[in-house]
Amino acid sequence: MKLQSGDIIRILSRINLTILTLALLVIGVTLAQDAPKMKMTTETPPDLVTPNKIDTRIGELKFFDGNPDKETVQKVYDYLDFQRGVDVFLNAMPGASLYAMREGLRSVGVNNHTVVVFETLMDSKSLFLTPNTDTVYLVGWLDLKEGPLVVESPPNTLGILDDFWFRYVTDMGNAGPDKGKGGKFLVVPPDYKGEIPAGYFVAKSRTYGVWLISRGFLVNKDPKPAVESFKKNMRIYPLSQAANPPETNFINASGKYFNTIHSSNEKFYEEVNAIVQEEPTEAQDPELLGQLLGIGIAKGKPFVPDERMKKILHDAAAVGNATSRAIEFSSREQGGAYYYPGKSWYSPSNPDGSYLWLQDGARNLDARTMMFFGYTGVTPAMFMKMVGIGSQYAVASIDSDKNPLNGGKSYKLHLPPNVPAKTFWSVVVYDTQTRSELQTDAQFPSLGSQSGDIKKNADGSYDVYFGPATPAGQAGNWVQTVPGKAWWVILRLYGPLEPWFQKTWQPGEIELIK
Repeated sequence: MKLQSGDIIRILSRINLTILTLALLVIGVTLAQDAPKMKMTTETPPDLVTPNKIDTRIGELKFFDGNPDKETVQKVYDYLDFQRGVDVFLNAMPGASLYAMREGLRSVGVNNHTVVVFETLMDSKSLFLTPNTDTVYLVGWLDLKEGPLVVESPPNTLGILDDFWFRYVTDMGNAGPDKGKGGKFLVVPPDYKGEIPAGYFVAKSRTYGVWLISRGFLVNKDPKPAVESFKKNMRIYPLSQAANPPETNFINASGKYFNTIHSSNEKFYEEVNAIVQEEPTEAQDPELLGQLLGIGIAKGKPFVPDERMKKILHDAAAVGNATSRAIEFSSREQGGAYYYPGKSWYSPSNPDGSYLWLQDGARNLDARTMMFFGYTGVTPAMFMKMVGIGSQYAVASIDSDKNPLNGGKSYKLHLPPNVPAKTFWSVVVYDTQTRSELQTDAQFPSLGSQSGDIKKNADGSYDVYFGPATPAGQAGNWVQTVPGKAWWVILRLYGPLEPWFQKTWQPGEIELIK
């Protein structure tokens, strides 16, 4: 059938009429939903208005005049619980770390009268966050629930007491008030109201649980003098028995397998809950306790998440763990962690040298996460400029081409002459999964100035090699890596000297050997 021009005009008119009718219906519905203008009605600022529909990263959110519908309410509460779960993973990590530390120590017999000493140094069988392989570790756990404890600290050590939430209590030894001469420290619980006798360095803890760690130094590359000093001089006993103190027991932990590292999955929240139940509420900030409360962790109440919350916390732990790994191994430039612009070496904590992670009055949260995900030991001596005292650390997880370090490839690191370390320097390789020493065929995945067969170049510099196979003629300067595994490395300077702080001495980049 052939349409005439008049027919076409009539059809188009009917279509336009239909469209107009539908448009009027929509407008009518919209107008019907608008609130009438009342006597007191004023104009609402546009920035205050919530649209009826918003597309977001958690999906479409729907409202009636700003009031969310049931589906939106459920969606945002799921997100809020997830968000708080991630926040708890990042912010309560210090406590989870020390809970795992205590449980690991207890598993090998540590108590108020017993400590572990790594008599032949700490090798890769023991799972600790980034330990060194060049000092003799003594590690203990103090339980102050029965009252104050006395710790007699040996001379010439680097010791730390941190509370159960991993907050600094005091230094002992070279960076402590005894100035390396040794002395008696009285560790006081949060509720102690008794008299403080004279003759002690007093250290008051906000928690009943207190972590004790001390490092003794090799003498002519021999750990025995440090071990003997610990056994002769280190004592732990109740103040009430100070007149006749009991013996302190020492367990040799070298070569022992035990784990002191917190969980990376939803078990993490159970570890945090254990601290909340044990310690006073006053020992922690109400803001963090509020985050914990938001996911069901509260003192005096069972932590029993339902199936919905279990799924949320499973995901939150996965994202929290991924976030921690991104911060640790791929820190953002604007975070200020890198020592040198455009290079790979970064600080394991706050670049401003604050053991409280403060920058211009604000807490650097990423720096704090970086610290507790990969390291242990909170003390100003680790972060502040203390020339010739304490220690400094430089970390690298990528090569000069900004690629992750691969255990199946070979690399070279050049250290210029006069490495600025008064006591010693070392390079230790770690496993990116456990953040503990990389387990290879060698007992210690490390080398340094205390290594027996490391070779120095003619100009006083060093070349350090990493890879799965020994480079020709460089066995003493080589650290083995494992194909199929990533790795990262820490350069340690004990007794750091001025060229380190002035950055006039800088380590080279880790170069891929092609």
